[in-house]
Amino acid sequence: MSNRTISLNEKLYAYLLKVSLREPPILKRLRDETARHPKHSMQISPEQGQFMRLLVRLMGANRCIEVGVFTGYSSLSVAMALADEGRIVACDVSEEYTAVAKRYWKQAGVDSKIDLRIGPAVPTLDAMLRRGEAGRYDFAFIDADKRNYLNYYERLLRLLRPGGLIAVDNVLWGGSVIDSRDRSIDTLAIRRFNKTLQSDKRIELSMVPIGDGLTLARKHP
Repeated sequence: MSNRTISLNEKLYAYLLKVSLREPPILKRLRDETARHPKHSMQISPEQGQFMRLLVRLMGANRCIEVGVFTGYSSLSVAMALADEGRIVACDVSEEYTAVAKRYWKQAGVDSKIDLRIGPAVPTLDAMLRRGEAGRYDFAFIDADKRNYLNYYERLLRLLRPGGLIAVDNVLWGGSVIDSRDRSIDTLAIRRFNKTLQSDKRIELSMVPIGDGLTLARKHP
């Protein structure tokens, strides 16, 4: 028994994956390919992808938004959990990284569910709001440049329906959030983001110690 979250060493983490991970083969292939990429650490962990699939299914989500695609593991995870009519608007700035994503989306047969929009996400989200899409989305995931987290969050909160959920990656930032000597722009941005959400009365909040820390923010009805 424990009254605090247990720490995971390598052996215990391996056990967690062994007894709980149900990773579809195509996601495993994508993860293996991305592991050879110079920026492979940008990919979410497999148990986080599985957790997000569970969240999407529990919510019965149909309309989703992703900010930060990289090689597509998170968007593929979510797309595989959606019903046939479900859709994801996927925002990224890199043609190179998302070219990998598009290959796997097609192989998995979910490419028709994913609307990839290349370009800075803030203008993309603003355009969606101008088109009257506020309140139409069920689920959103943020995993992009940290200095814009609050900008993405504010726009996504408007795009979500009441009861919709925003999931935000990297909120523990490798432990740097508690290192007072770290004054880097990204670390300061994550600290500011976490502090802002802690007092945001528009949401229900939970920070989950999975992967590099995942914040869940549910928009109040």
